[in-house]
Amino acid sequence: MRPARPDPAVAEIRRAVRAALRELPPAAREAPLLVACSGGADSLALTVAAHDVCPGRVHAAIVDHGLQDGSGRRSAEVAALLTGRGIRATVHPVTVTGPGGVEAAARRARYAALTAARRHPDTPVLLGHTLDDQAETVLLGLGRGSGARSIAGMRSWDAPWLRPLLGVRRAVTRAACRAGELPVWDDPHNADPRFTRVRLRQEVLPLLEDVLAGGVGEALARTAAQLREDGDALDAWAARLLAAARDGDALLVEPLTPAPSAVRRRVLRSWLLAEGVRELTDGHLRSADALLGRWRGQGPVALPGRLDLARDHGRLLVRRAGLPPPGPGCRRAERQ
Repeated sequence: MRPARPDPAVAEIRRAVRAALRELPPAAREAPLLVACSGGADSLALTVAAHDVCPGRVHAAIVDHGLQDGSGRRSAEVAALLTGRGIRATVHPVTVTGPGGVEAAARRARYAALTAARRHPDTPVLLGHTLDDQAETVLLGLGRGSGARSIAGMRSWDAPWLRPLLGVRRAVTRAACRAGELPVWDDPHNADPRFTRVRLRQEVLPLLEDVLAGGVGEALARTAAQLREDGDALDAWAARLLAAARDGDALLVEPLTPAPSAVRRRVLRSWLLAEGVRELTDGHLRSADALLGRWRGQGPVALPGRLDLARDHGRLLVRRAGLPPPGPGCRRAERQ
């Protein structure tokens, strides 16, 4: 007698998990798996599917942010539910503090706790982000003008983070939980209109689906995938160019000037980050690129952290703000 076929939603999530694991580097593919599980439909369906696909290899981490009354009790209930299904599970209480608002602070605390919960250096951490989350991320990037990196959305594999469900709709995870009789906890924050992402989910995306006659979520996810492919190609070009232009702590101008501005800015971004410059904006990078593509002997460019970027004798240098600029003789020599 043939075994009963799994519910279609359950089967779809299992296929997504298998496909994501196949794409991992060999060491990560064989390592124990850590799954972040909040008790919501996405992470719960993912945790159970990962256990079905890789029995005995899955450990679930339930991060208790402590932001709501009874969060500790709910986290313990999720751990008990998973343990009852043969899945090892532990609760990780965190303190949510720091700049950037509650969402950003909670994300930092959660990712720090998940990183610490890894029991093997090659362990991938499975996250329950779905195609709907990807669409919301792309819209946020578009609205904020954050550039191609942001619009490219989340990667399926960004070590140690693995997102097997980026091609799966949120409705499928809920259907899988119903089929598996899994009690789903809906975080009230996910319906709170104070949060921008919630309004995108509840107001903007449904309106776009209506106006554009459906398929918007999938279209946004495809856009993200295409931009990631283009971005990876440009990043590889920029990496080769950066290696050719490095000169100790400086950057040689000559190898960079023939390249397109989009590639030069990628080189500058990678180099400046490596030099300890943080919080770079598009404006900073365009001003820095002017020292390469529109050089007229201008002075240094102000960077975050009380730093300057100066051009001197065919090289770019990062230095503390307020140091005297290169002498006029040096600039005349470069222009000749």
